[in-house]
Amino acid sequence: MSLTYHPPCIEASGHLSETAPCWTTLRSARVEALTQGWQSTVGAGRTTARNMEQLLSHLDSAYNLARWLTRNDTDAEDLVQEAYLRALKHFQSFHGGDIRPWLLAIVRNTFYTWLRQNRAPERQIPFDEEIHLAEDDHLNPEELLLQKANNNLVRHAIEELPAEFREVIVLRELEGLSYKQIADVTEIPVGTVMSRLARARKRLEQSLSQSPKPLTSSQTA
Repeated sequence: MSLTYHPPCIEASGHLSETAPCWTTLRSARVEALTQGWQSTVGAGRTTARNMEQLLSHLDSAYNLARWLTRNDTDAEDLVQEAYLRALKHFQSFHGGDIRPWLLAIVRNTFYTWLRQNRAPERQIPFDEEIHLAEDDHLNPEELLLQKANNNLVRHAIEELPAEFREVIVLRELEGLSYKQIADVTEIPVGTVMSRLARARKRLEQSLSQSPKPLTSSQTA
């Protein structure tokens, strides 16, 4: 089941195209701004072409998270661009290891900054350290239901979740991050990550179980 969003492509000019011939469909002026930001950062000695290649190798993951959080193609493209500029500017704060969670944390933080500036706050979920703290990676009934459900229904159900639930579902189920990595990205305890995942899956199960079942080919014949 593929629920991952991928950025559309254009051919960008200058040094950026050497490391990223496929970039999101952004307005040319914004592409140029990103290119100039990369060049100025390199010129100041704060990063290298290798650093840029590392970041751009995870462009799909960055866009996928941004698209699920914003629920809009154009907003996701703008968000990814801003997140990459921030990543380049603060690359010195990356201290090695897996760069993808570090980049996704920047995408997430950029989203919440963008949300405060552009939209009314999304519905917040109350903190509670519910059960489900001993979950393992074996398929539970909720996950089995997700696998069997129609993609469009699953997309809609995930988009209806509060942002706090959407982000942990996307990071775990679509990006394959560990509980510890998700905790680092979202800046919440591992136990809270597991609790939110369990509650998000439960909501998805309830939503999908109430959705009309798509007709099979034999039923439509």
